[in-house]
Amino acid sequence: MLPSLFISHGSPMLALTPTPAHRFLRELGQTLSPKAVVVVSAHWETLSPKVSTSAWPETIHDFGGFPRALFECQYLAPGEPELAKRVATLLDAQCVERGFDHGAWVPLSLMFPKADIPVVSVSLPVRWSNSELAGVGKRLAVLRDEGILVIGSGSLTHNLYEIMPQDSQAPEWVDAFADWVNARLVDNDRKALLNWQEAPHAHDNHPTPEHFQPLLVAMGAGGKASQLHHSVEHGVLAMDVYAFA
Repeated sequence: MLPSLFISHGSPMLALTPTPAHRFLRELGQTLSPKAVVVVSAHWETLSPKVSTSAWPETIHDFGGFPRALFECQYLAPGEPELAKRVATLLDAQCVERGFDHGAWVPLSLMFPKADIPVVSVSLPVRWSNSELAGVGKRLAVLRDEGILVIGSGSLTHNLYEIMPQDSQAPEWVDAFADWVNARLVDNDRKALLNWQEAPHAHDNHPTPEHFQPLLVAMGAGGKASQLHHSVEHGVLAMDVYAFA
């Protein structure tokens, strides 16, 4: 059975910059052979769940101020409309046509650069409670038995108001929050994680919750967590990757 994954996608420049996280995602993809991918991204926020049934999703460049080369990137993986309809049934979600936002295509372009694995995008119902978000993952867990990879794509820490140069050292408040999350995941302390806003420096690292919430979805879809990668970019973007087996 495949694990579910939480992936920190950081800056869109992750697609082009050979950082430790960039290299790790390339290596991680070589260890996985899913039949399809279902991805919940922090960059598709809705009030209730939606699922993209696009057969050939477009690449959405939902950002600004980056080099032209990033806007020229295209991730041309197919969709899987029948799987999307099934996911919509599992989540009691609305079917819509939508492309891949950068929370989806940036990490997937590193993991599966051939773009030959079907991908279904699921929105993030940002106003749902933490328990309800974990419940989204729990409903998707059945797909893991069928060789379908469930991914929550966000960022373990994400305060763009405090962004620093690429190789800056993380301040104490970033490390403290990342360490708290790691300890609770290793201990499988889901009660604490469902109250993550009470963690040390939670608001400092997440002025808004949408980049942490995909971790709750991935957690709900899997079992005990293991940390696969940790690095920090721009001082305030912890690029952790977790597997939930």
